[in-house]
Amino acid sequence: MRIIGGKFKGIRLQPPANLPVRPTTDMAKEALFNILNNKYDIENCTVLDLFCGTGNLTFEFASREAESILAVDLDYGCVNWVKNMAKQHHFDQIDVRKGDVFKLLKQMTGSYDLIFADPPYNLPNIPQIPIIVKEQQLLKPNGLLIVEHQSNMKMNNLFGYTETRKYGNSSFSFFEFG
Repeated sequence: MRIIGGKFKGIRLQPPANLPVRPTTDMAKEALFNILNNKYDIENCTVLDLFCGTGNLTFEFASREAESILAVDLDYGCVNWVKNMAKQHHFDQIDVRKGDVFKLLKQMTGSYDLIFADPPYNLPNIPQIPIIVKEQQLLKPNGLLIVEHQSNMKMNNLFGYTETRKYGNSSFSFFEFG
């Protein structure tokens, strides 16, 4: 896993092989950040990274100097890995929490400029993510929710949907709520 942009561009991080993850590919990650860089000044963004796994996107946002990043995952190994790497690389803007994303979303009260969700592809309730984010008002005005999912899953019937970008078996669906 490597950081592809920002002040830590080129740094390689080697997460433990036993983590239950499917990291976003460099190609898809680069495409995503090209989209985001055209819409947002990431340095001024608050970010929520759901199902953060190895922290692939968390560290990318931190390297690009996002204001703050809350990274959430249920797996203890993933949470510890991200915490340790954040500390080692002095990513002070990263806060890592262990928890069930769906329960946490229903309890949250803050709002974010960017929310990225990369749930396990076999989760049946992936379409609930945009619904809960909208209900809980977790996006700031002009904020963006990005859900990574299998390309054969259709998200275009959900409120706030704007587009899907496909990268092989993975797709990013984008949501805005006004």
